Amino acid sequence: MGTLTASFAVIALASIFQGTFGLGMKYVRPLAWEAWWLVYSAVAMLFLPVAAAFVLVPHLASSIAGVSTPVLFKAAFFGFLWGVGGILFGRSVARVGIALTYGIVMGLAASVGSLVPLLGQRGVSLSAIRWIVAGNFLMLVGVALSAWAGVKREHASNATSTEAKGMKAGLVIAVLSGLLSAFLNLGFASALPISASAVEFGAIPRNASLASWVVVLMGAFAMNAGYAVFLLVKNRTWDTFAAVDSGQAWKWALVSGFLWFAALAVYGQGVALMGALGPVVGWPMLLGLALILSNLLAVRAGEWNGAPRALRWMMVALGVLLIACAFLGYSNRTLNI
Repeated sequence: MGTLTASFAVIALASIFQGTFGLGMKYVRPLAWEAWWLVYSAVAMLFLPVAAAFVLVPHLASSIAGVSTPVLFKAAFFGFLWGVGGILFGRSVARVGIALTYGIVMGLAASVGSLVPLLGQRGVSLSAIRWIVAGNFLMLVGVALSAWAGVKREHASNATSTEAKGMKAGLVIAVLSGLLSAFLNLGFASALPISASAVEFGAIPRNASLASWVVVLMGAFAMNAGYAVFLLVKNRTWDTFAAVDSGQAWKWALVSGFLWFAALAVYGQGVALMGALGPVVGWPMLLGLALILSNLLAVRAGEWNGAPRALRWMMVALGVLLIACAFLGYSNRTLNI
């Protein structure tokens, strides 16, 4: 298997983790949401990243210390901003519904997270740029069609979430969430000097990205854990940690945390295999393939029953997303640096 094919296979594997980690969020009760989220965040953004990097990256502390403070701060701050985007996501869902929010956030996060790192590249062939722009455009079209299909499904099932109060405010919040959600990949791209430092200290290149994730996710954990603790204090829900029959909720918080971090860890390896355009090409592919998988799982679970027209639109959207991923994959073949 060639390096390029292997990189796409790795990104596809990462998308499986990314597309399935949210299944555990159906099993929050009897824990309060903030209690469940604190456990999930601690596993996904703190314990697993540090443990994996400690095992697979020799001289982890030295690798991080060998990078300038501005680079470390920028990477962690970008992770923090991504955390803000996640909080805004929930606020938007309450106003405009899950389908429209998911579509806006995924579209903006994929494109902004891809095109901004592209601006920092030098010597990229015009052919590669064309394929990347075309792939991102189709990604936006596919996500928009997916959101449209989701709204149609909600209407068919007499759902009222898209008719909630504050539609305009909800749309503004969704846009802000999408822009901020792109900072996870922007943080990773800005933390590439940390990966380079880890390689200098003896890390295998494909594992070196784990050192970068430690720094980025420290910022993400600070935001997510801080918000969860704030709600725990405000709502006085600390006692739900010891709720009766909460074993399943705890289990799924741990499983979801593992799947979410596994997506990023595997994504980092795929980016390393892709080379210079890894963060540019791999990020929208990760989100696009994850969106395809999550919707296919929703179809299998019967969530689209009773809405045949909406389902047809969704199938069209998934086809467009697949074409977008193919365009992005081909762009890496035309790279000439």
